[in-house]
Amino acid sequence: MIHSLKKQHKSKLLIALLVAGSFSCISNKKLIYMQDLGVDSQPLVTSSELIPYNSEEYLLQANDIIEINIKTTSPELNLLFDMTNGDNANAGMMGGQNGGDVFFMNGYSLDENGIVELPLIGEVNLQGFNLKEAKTIIEIAVRQYVKEGEYFVRVRLGGIRFSALGEFNMPGKQTILQNRATIFDAIAIAGDLNVLAKRDEIVLVRQYPDGSQIHKINLNDKNLLKSDFYFIRPNDLLYAEPLKVREIGSGANFLQTLTFLTTIVSTFVLIYTLSKN
Repeated sequence: MIHSLKKQHKSKLLIALLVAGSFSCISNKKLIYMQDLGVDSQPLVTSSELIPYNSEEYLLQANDIIEINIKTTSPELNLLFDMTNGDNANAGMMGGQNGGDVFFMNGYSLDENGIVELPLIGEVNLQGFNLKEAKTIIEIAVRQYVKEGEYFVRVRLGGIRFSALGEFNMPGKQTILQNRATIFDAIAIAGDLNVLAKRDEIVLVRQYPDGSQIHKINLNDKNLLKSDFYFIRPNDLLYAEPLKVREIGSGANFLQTLTFLTTIVSTFVLIYTLSKN
């Protein structure tokens, strides 16, 4: 009778391991690109409804870094306006080669009052203005030296700098060299979230002219695409909290979980054996 029960327990354990093993295996059909799947396969493309953006235009604020280029029909004025960029050209090149920030070397930083200092023009307050408005302000200043139509002004963000902390595969300070980037672009730059990250409650700390504010974002909700937080802004901080499962030390996949459970069972067996003796 006892022998029969032991045999049944072994059979059940073997079946459980086989079932678990089958779930942990991934067939090549799930991995190979561009297969001939036949007419009975799933649709080639499925699309959701169009979700419109609802992003506010970014307004410049203290500590932003912007790129300002001024060109005129006067070679002498061009030398003056290019003075900062010319002096830092080699430094910017070396900075790029060494993983530095070329825009920090060649761009213009807004001080704590939102002011930049331009060659020949002097101090210009750009805080609270969007890029188009900042361009107009600088154009007005340039007209003191050249006639309208004899100059060109370009103003761009010097990349989007943000920080990624917590359960990212590559946490740290990051820079996206674009004028606009989504929160998923930021997550991709930071190496994606690991399996233990709490994706339904990502913490975003955003800076505003009057201070900072904490927002919690659900990455699992498609309505994020039409929220004000779909696009990240300069100086955003993303923090990914760990799931509760991490607190008890369980594994992130089947093999780790099996190892964890085996360790627990072995510990209990050892304690029971020692207590019997």
